[in-house]
Amino acid sequence: MSTKTNTTNKGGAKKVQRPSDEFVQSFARGLAVIRTFNAQTPQQTLTQVAKAAGLTRAGARRILLTLVHLGYVEVEERLFRLTPRILDLGFAYLTSMPFWNLAEPVMEELVEKVSESSSVGVLDGDEVVYVLRVPAKKIMTVSLSIGSRLPALWTSMGRVLLSGLADDEVMDIIRATDCLQGPTPAALSTPEDLLAEIRRVREQGWAIINQELERGLISMAAPILDRQGRIIAAINLSCNAQRSSAGQVQEDFLELLLDAARRITYMLLRH
Repeated sequence: MSTKTNTTNKGGAKKVQRPSDEFVQSFARGLAVIRTFNAQTPQQTLTQVAKAAGLTRAGARRILLTLVHLGYVEVEERLFRLTPRILDLGFAYLTSMPFWNLAEPVMEELVEKVSESSSVGVLDGDEVVYVLRVPAKKIMTVSLSIGSRLPALWTSMGRVLLSGLADDEVMDIIRATDCLQGPTPAALSTPEDLLAEIRRVREQGWAIINQELERGLISMAAPILDRQGRIIAAINLSCNAQRSSAGQVQEDFLELLLDAARRITYMLLRH
């Protein structure tokens, strides 16, 4: 999408970049209203939505009432909440990429063999978004499902996906993140260490995380490729550190995981 470029005033101050005529501001505001609803704020008043979305009460009210009319939002006693119809927007992405349906049986077979959970994720900025998940036993305190997001820098799938980017793109993401505030004490916490690890993942073709995202969690991931050999997704296994060490997880499950990733890639190439 094109935008008008920044210009500089005589005093040296840059003017604020303005969207081009192609930018539909009302649509962007509608999406901002939808995004204000989450696990922490499943239902909100008009005032809360307006504040969270950065809108006036009048503007937020028009958008909310439009969403109510379309069936994406419902209201009861001045509290607004999303309806199940909102899932149509997310599942439109999944149904637009039918090869995920081909991947699920491979994941189910993998989970059956290893008795551990498996997921497929894609990169969205500095986060991994879960698009498929086949659970085994719950090992994380955070409940994961399709649409869940986790920081790419400290997840096995994230590092695999980041390894498909150029170093300068990876460094932009690292610099935009407060690395010193990693999820756990075991997390890599310097830009140099993170970049070195992502380079290593790029070279070896898979990643393993040992309690960097959450204590007690070991995760291993491998890439899923498109016809051009680009990494478009990653598949992982999540294991309990109380049952197996990172070395044992690698020894027992790496080849099975790599085989699953290759099979999904092959199906994608044939689709």
